[in-house]
Amino acid sequence: MLARRAVALAALAITLTGCSAKHHPAGPGATPGAPDPTTLVAGPSSPAPPAAPPSAAPPAAGLTTITYTQAATGFPADPDQASTVPLTEGLQVREKQPVYDGVGGTARAYLTPQISGVNLVMPVVARQDGWVAVLLPSMNRSIGWLPPGGWSTTPLRDQIVVHRGAYTLTWLRDGQAQQTWTVTVGASATETPLGRTFVLGRSALPSKVYAGLDVLALGAVPDDKKAVASGLADAHTGIHAWYRNEFGYRKSNGCVRMPPAAQKTLLDNIGSGTSVVVLP
Repeated sequence: MLARRAVALAALAITLTGCSAKHHPAGPGATPGAPDPTTLVAGPSSPAPPAAPPSAAPPAAGLTTITYTQAATGFPADPDQASTVPLTEGLQVREKQPVYDGVGGTARAYLTPQISGVNLVMPVVARQDGWVAVLLPSMNRSIGWLPPGGWSTTPLRDQIVVHRGAYTLTWLRDGQAQQTWTVTVGASATETPLGRTFVLGRSALPSKVYAGLDVLALGAVPDDKKAVASGLADAHTGIHAWYRNEFGYRKSNGCVRMPPAAQKTLLDNIGSGTSVVVLP
């Protein structure tokens, strides 16, 4: 696990409108075959203007700001937490901004452009009526909604898929598997959290057990914080190298331990916002 100090990190519904012609019997003196002047003639159909996105309610006073150690409550669960469909957009807010529990819903917390000194890029998981849903940091398998404006997006090409039972980590680019490695995952008491998360950023840790390579800190945190050592109370899950050649086990505090050469490959290719899916 990675302690806090380790991270330097509508659909437009188009409705066709128009009136159908309603015909009346011809009046007295009407010329046979001539148009009835009382007939309503349908004009050309035209699309209705697009509906405005649902407005964002002002946030209540006293909302918390999501940080590396501070989570929030009231957000919905990720409805597709086991999906391996690549997430191809990352979102970053331009300034401190409230995040909501649904489209046009209630603001539950604030997001900031950076978290612990690194740019916070969150994968986009859904769009609806101009709003976007993103995976949230510091809480597992949760999403939040943002109204239009106040943010920008960037393409995401990479994805990491971990299979706990098979002890494998696969790196994919543009949906195509690049390499797969045998890894060690969390022990039974401190399992690597299941579901979708993402790479917060990379950081350097002083311990030699990381083989002198940076760590990829993830947005996920321990499912049972009481199960980890007190020094890891504010920890996040990470992907890091391991100094011993022991892989294919359940032995870590929740992190994914990689062979050093494999970790170097990830560090050379994986950026902030990259989605990570942990499967049973």
